[in-house]
Amino acid sequence: MTTSTTTSAAGTTAGDGPVRARRPLGSRLAARAGGGLMRVFLVLVALFWLMPTVGLLLSSLRGSDEIASTGWWKVFTAPSQLTFDNYSRLLENSTITDSLLSTIMITVPATVLVVVIGSLAGYAFAWMEFPGRDWWFLVVVGLLVVPVQVALVPVSKLFGAVGIFETTLGVILFHTAFGLPFAIFLLRNFFAEIPRELLEAARLDGAGEIRLFTRVVMPLGGPAIASLGIFQFLWVWNDMLVALIFADSDSPPITVALQQQVRQFGNNIDVLAPGAFVSMVIPLVVFFAFQRQFVSGVMAGAVK
Repeated sequence: MTTSTTTSAAGTTAGDGPVRARRPLGSRLAARAGGGLMRVFLVLVALFWLMPTVGLLLSSLRGSDEIASTGWWKVFTAPSQLTFDNYSRLLENSTITDSLLSTIMITVPATVLVVVIGSLAGYAFAWMEFPGRDWWFLVVVGLLVVPVQVALVPVSKLFGAVGIFETTLGVILFHTAFGLPFAIFLLRNFFAEIPRELLEAARLDGAGEIRLFTRVVMPLGGPAIASLGIFQFLWVWNDMLVALIFADSDSPPITVALQQQVRQFGNNIDVLAPGAFVSMVIPLVVFFAFQRQFVSGVMAGAVK
């Protein structure tokens, strides 16, 4: 009779069954928040985050009178306001179209150069032996903290001396130089995680350094390279400080051109709105086109 009422070492009684430990309040709230309530909250955050983009799109499809008199949300009650006339006038505006072409001519080479040179340097720092390799890599890491503003005056004097100040080449070289430290740091750390056995097997098969880099390292580093390309593309495309100082004033990038339009013609919102949306939607297209590789690169870095 006495044994039926005693508590065992495992924390159970004969009559009551197992005793379940009470979970902390924070743990219970976190478990409940991970369900439908959290999903609803994330959807609301996403909608709130996209609201400026939607507002800019709808504003770019309205006339200047409607934009000046009412908000963009009036489109839902008066959809007849929507028109593509603003984009037609935008294509006829040589300043905006030339600035878009100038931005592409700057962004694409600056991104390609950073990806190519950063990949080669990252592979060299990760798998090639040369004197002072670790010290040189520390120098690259130290360059990550150098702000752009520090180099504006000396680089301006240097570009003026060699005759590339206020040229497209000068802007490309500036963006390439300041994009390389991050590119080398990112790709070196990613390439260093490639199994050594895989590289040694390729060397035993007769692969040289160039073939090893192009056939083995580059395919495996695709996610990290795609992530770097997205970062560099967005940084160069959205840059205004460097373009304002080093770009040609006759054919400035889109960020400078829009700023000049606002300064000179503050009432031409029917041109500024579609121009701003076009300048914003192109980076979005690039991001979503490489979204899968970008997420793979971020997750791979987190796991490793």
